[in-house]
Amino acid sequence: MTKDASGFTPAPAMRGSVADLSERAREVFRLVVDSYLETGEPVGSRTISQRGGLHLSPASIRNVMADLEGLGLIAAPHASAGRLPTHLGLRLFVDGMLEIGNLSDDERRAIEGRLAARGEKIEDLLTQASALLAGLSHCAGLVVTPKLDRALKHVEFVSTGANKALVIMVSEDGAVENRLVDIPAGLPPSALTEASNYLNARVQGRTIEDAQSVIREDVASRRAELDELTAKLIADGLATWSGGTADTRALIVRGASQLLSSINASEDLERIRTLFDDIERREELVQILDRVREGEGVRIFIGAENQLMSLSGSSVILSPYTNARSQIVGVVGVIGPTRLNYARIIPMVDYTAKVIGRVLP
Repeated sequence: MTKDASGFTPAPAMRGSVADLSERAREVFRLVVDSYLETGEPVGSRTISQRGGLHLSPASIRNVMADLEGLGLIAAPHASAGRLPTHLGLRLFVDGMLEIGNLSDDERRAIEGRLAARGEKIEDLLTQASALLAGLSHCAGLVVTPKLDRALKHVEFVSTGANKALVIMVSEDGAVENRLVDIPAGLPPSALTEASNYLNARVQGRTIEDAQSVIREDVASRRAELDELTAKLIADGLATWSGGTADTRALIVRGASQLLSSINASEDLERIRTLFDDIERREELVQILDRVREGEGVRIFIGAENQLMSLSGSSVILSPYTNARSQIVGVVGVIGPTRLNYARIIPMVDYTAKVIGRVLP
């Protein structure tokens, strides 16, 4: 597979390619897709004949559309309706016919201005990125946060009341991160100090993954003089930062309500509700995002190409982002209806990922 100037990496071909279509079929297919992306409605042969300067009669266009339907590239939602591109057709169009646009100077400045601020916590920066993409794309913005693997300098538990504690972690490079964790029922206030002292004696100069390994061995060999509740607090505190599995890595979603603006029928509303449920559960979505970390450039998942999108009829445009050491540490992207403005959003996601890579330590 090759990447174009935007960094977009096409997915493997599914059934045939654009080269397999005649010039006439390509033009009719393009007009069907363009109409769908613009209106979301089926388009008929008469409408196609009036657009695009094809100089073909509606009858000739119907014949071409019948061939495209036979290839599985377009379909009629109802017997008497016009035609819509299928998910397979959208994939063929995106991979072989889409002309990627360029971001405007204003859009580039907006992305850089929102994300270039130094001194912000990493999670705040990535939340900004998710909200920014949601605002620019009018869809939902997604970010999977990176695994924190910097060497630690200090850890502290601070009670916030209501059976919660704030875990503050300071890395050797000066970065400060904090998370809320649940306090086990019956835990005395002195246990927070005990947990802080215990961790500081063992985590300094170690990454979280290394610290977890040391503490597990410590507890297993009964060298740790900790009661059961304090040990649970320590384990929960470290697990909050672990990021080592899809179950613990943080997923930031902003602008999900904007997906409701794209619906026009009750069945569409039900599909969006299904998508919201899947986003809330997040395991499937994080698995999709993790697949993007294995490669470079923008990736696109359309509708039935994966289990999550198949029920909601949605598409995801994603790109991995790196840290200052050029290591891929997370994923950023947009999720929306299959009639996304792919030409505009692909470079938007790609540029946002690049800016994040320049800002992260």
